[in-house]
Amino acid sequence: MLKSQTRQSSWRRANIAKYTAHLAVQRALLSGTLQKQGCEVCGSNAVDAHHDQYEEPLNVRWLCRRHHVKLHYYGEDMFPIGRSSLEAQSHEE
Repeated sequence: MLKSQTRQSSWRRANIAKYTAHLAVQRALLSGTLQKQGCEVCGSNAVDAHHDQYEEPLNVRWLCRRHHVKLHYYGEDMFPIGRSSLEAQSHEE
């Protein structure tokens, strides 16, 4: 358990599911289990992983920073859910 009281450690304790999902994506990217895709809206290669459900940590949507921020600001209806990264990768193989 984290013992420090930094803003970051406080956020991690308050958002365990989000933090765990974030770590799972980082580990999967490092191991090659998961590969970044282009932004599902504009195709940019500079992307963030967006989780629709934290219970499925490797089921992410790849969005550039601009579209990721818009999605959180305007809501999920702005960009309907498309194929997940895992589904897209399995279709490519």
